[in-house]
Amino acid sequence: MTQDRESSLLEAVPGDLFVDGQWRAAEAGQTFEVTDPATGARLKTVASASADDGKKALDAACRAFPTWAGTPARQRAELLRAGFELLQQRRDDFALLMTLEMGKPLAESQGEVTYGGEFLRWFSEEASRVTGRYGANPEGTGRMIVSKHPVGPCYLITPWNFPLAMATRKIAPALAAGCTVVVKPARLTPLTTMYFARLLQDVGLPPGVVNVIPTTNSGGVSEVILADPRLRKLSFTGSTEVGVHLLKQAAGGVLRTSMELGGNAPFVVFDDADLDQAVEGAMAAKFRNIGQACTAANRFIVQRAVLEQFTARVTERVKAMKTGRGTGQGVTIGPLIDTAAVAKAKELTDEAVARGAVLCAGGSAIDGPGTFFEATVLSDVPTGSDILREEIFGPVLAIVPFDSEDEAVQTANATEYGLVSYVYTKDLARGQRMIERLETGMMGLNMGVVSNAAAPFGGWKASGLGREGGFEGIGEYLETKYTLTPDPWS
Repeated sequence: MTQDRESSLLEAVPGDLFVDGQWRAAEAGQTFEVTDPATGARLKTVASASADDGKKALDAACRAFPTWAGTPARQRAELLRAGFELLQQRRDDFALLMTLEMGKPLAESQGEVTYGGEFLRWFSEEASRVTGRYGANPEGTGRMIVSKHPVGPCYLITPWNFPLAMATRKIAPALAAGCTVVVKPARLTPLTTMYFARLLQDVGLPPGVVNVIPTTNSGGVSEVILADPRLRKLSFTGSTEVGVHLLKQAAGGVLRTSMELGGNAPFVVFDDADLDQAVEGAMAAKFRNIGQACTAANRFIVQRAVLEQFTARVTERVKAMKTGRGTGQGVTIGPLIDTAAVAKAKELTDEAVARGAVLCAGGSAIDGPGTFFEATVLSDVPTGSDILREEIFGPVLAIVPFDSEDEAVQTANATEYGLVSYVYTKDLARGQRMIERLETGMMGLNMGVVSNAAAPFGGWKASGLGREGGFEGIGEYLETKYTLTPDPWS
């Protein structure tokens, strides 16, 4: 991967706000720097939106809404499909850009292009399938018409860890439903979303339908947009703490909300599990995206009869992992996003060891440049350890033993979160019982990765509200209207 290619790609990425179909500097002229977490070097200087810029972006979305909502569904679908096709042509550029600004290995960035693109394809197909119903009322005095309508202008707040897929997972269903959007990408990784906005511009998306406003003043910008009575929908992916704050702000306008929040995923391995499958699933569920995913397995709950073997096998795999800049050959562990992430991984690891956990591999930050932490395995982590309560968001695999199925369920459910769970067992009846008993919105049964554009992504409890993806995903951007008409035969 040459320096010239990186430089030319970064030059092609817009550095301004995208409002009403135009790239423009922030009104106050403010900017911020986006850096490479693997080196600390500046990648690009980007415009930082003010609250007034946010209002202008919402103005544009509101002006564009009536026309876009009235655009035939087939036309909206074809624009999304064109976006999907162009993304495939530019997939190498998008993958490299994500690796540069977020740090994940290049092979994983390629995987995200595939995953993110599928939301464009899936919702291009769903745009023309929005339906209602018609029928007589029970009394026979009239006819009921139930119709679906776009909710209106939407505010979409995306996280830093999947900068393409989290944008397409929100933008695609909104546009398919006939909504217009203002997108606020994460300050740490705004470049991919800005490059995606240029792609949408290139396929002919009308001005104002999508507006992108990176900013260092997230609170101020969001407050103004959320207080505007014209806004009708908020979609947020991020921490539960921030999500709760946004929900309180959204309550004032009685906004429709979709909240994909924190996770504390259990990965349960029973003694009858296929250990080859379980180890492969563990590596995918834990170390995908360097552990920086809300779906990452956080607590490995392993039945005592296979505890030693499972621990030895994952430790061997972890020790063989290669750490480095994501563009490097054979790299499987890139940098964490910033120094705070490294400090948190170190703090949680040290606290568990101090309580009696056994450090089997890793456990230390790696000297810079860059923000790296060793891939780590902890076994026999004691109950009450912080690492079992808090979302790790790093490459640390924490193992807890259990004896009975009831104990496994109790341990797995002992968290305020309920996003996803993973279970490995050959016993079909046990698998069915775990589907019934585990308090999560998603589950991988003998699978270490569950995300799919055709499936409803979302959690229970403090992990959020609503669903993204699947048939359910477009419904988050639609309102339901019931109309009663007289009996046409009377």
